[in-house]
Amino acid sequence: MKSIMQIRNLHKSYDKGKVRVKALRGVSMDVAEGEFVSIVGRSGCGKSTLLNIIGGLDVPSSGSVLAAGRDLSKMKRSELASHRRSTVGMVFQSFNLIPSRSALDNVALPLAFAGIPRRDRKPRASRILTQMGLKSRLHHVPSEMSGGEAQRVAVARALVNDPVILLADEPTGNLDSRTAAEILDLLLSLNRDRGLTVLMVSHDETSARRVSHRMVKLLDGKIAKEVRLRRLS
Repeated sequence: MKSIMQIRNLHKSYDKGKVRVKALRGVSMDVAEGEFVSIVGRSGCGKSTLLNIIGGLDVPSSGSVLAAGRDLSKMKRSELASHRRSTVGMVFQSFNLIPSRSALDNVALPLAFAGIPRRDRKPRASRILTQMGLKSRLHHVPSEMSGGEAQRVAVARALVNDPVILLADEPTGNLDSRTAAEILDLLLSLNRDRGLTVLMVSHDETSARRVSHRMVKLLDGKIAKEVRLRRLS
């Protein structure tokens, strides 16, 4: 299978008070195009740090990440911003929606940053929200939506610029078990039906096993184990 991401000897250290924390200690892995990979492990094992580096939100202390053929370590700030707009889409545990803006406005915002003409933004945002089953929630603000609806808006926002990689950091962490299963099913359908590459951070190994092609377990900033769960066709 064609590789869409190559991570090589990734290290990340930072100072926390007077303590030097080593969040990542030589992580190396490849991700195939169209693969669903779950990164699991205890709190503090480095999984969110890894996702933030892949997403261009943080920079490694050393090592490299190639995403869709481009080396993030060689990118300028403006290029990293472009990477976040078009190569990757990101979904977070806390949704990170603008509280005062409607679902439609939240999803249209990345289109503005991408330079899409104003007349095209809301129709495009409306289409993807409708695909997420949110046609009746276009003009609702986050406080008027359930947790599952808010997370669907966040997924729509992540996808509106047609990224090739979706990064999901504990996307079900704030949801009840039933709603969490629905969001996981949504991510799985995006992977299966659209061929979208998905990297998901999760503390829930049972759920990760259900949706993933491969599960990567981190321990103390290193890959402790990799498990192939289903074949990538």
